[in-house]
Amino acid sequence: MILPIRAFGDPVLRKTGKEIDENYPDLQELIDNMFETMYSANGIGLAAPQIGLDIRLFMVDVTPLAEDEDYEDIAEELKDFKKVFINAKILEESGEEWKFNEGCLSIPDVREDVKRKSTILIEYYDENFVKHTETFSDIRARVIQHEYDHIEGTLFTDHLSSLKKKLVKGKLTKITQGEVSISYKMRFPK
Repeated sequence: MILPIRAFGDPVLRKTGKEIDENYPDLQELIDNMFETMYSANGIGLAAPQIGLDIRLFMVDVTPLAEDEDYEDIAEELKDFKKVFINAKILEESGEEWKFNEGCLSIPDVREDVKRKSTILIEYYDENFVKHTETFSDIRARVIQHEYDHIEGTLFTDHLSSLKKKLVKGKLTKITQGEVSISYKMRFPK
């Protein structure tokens, strides 16, 4: 089932997610619905707050990037990179900071350069509640950091300079009011 994505301004996007356990009601159905929702919006990541749930759950699927010539040097690593992260905790961020133009399904039509560290060490449970501690780099780390921010109540626009924040303020207000043209299901706060 395709769920509506919560738009910028919805209070759930500012909540820190709560941990869940393997007895969370209909967890596999929720994961399936989130993947379906993400794909219908042409996303490569989706976090539970974006569908209205303040829990520590997000997923990424960067396999479409394996076809992108910008990533041909890591195409092998990307082609099967589809993961579910439950109760994730970033333990360490390291490496060079690099800028990348980010967007977000909850903030349509806004894209800005965001600086993030190139490598992360993260601990999480997968959809079968098997615990993992792994290191990720490159675009994989970037997408994970973006989705991880969602379960911490942070949006990519929070990483912008004050000048950039002023420049996008009008667009963000329009999104909050539902004055945006999108091709996927959204729920607006006003």
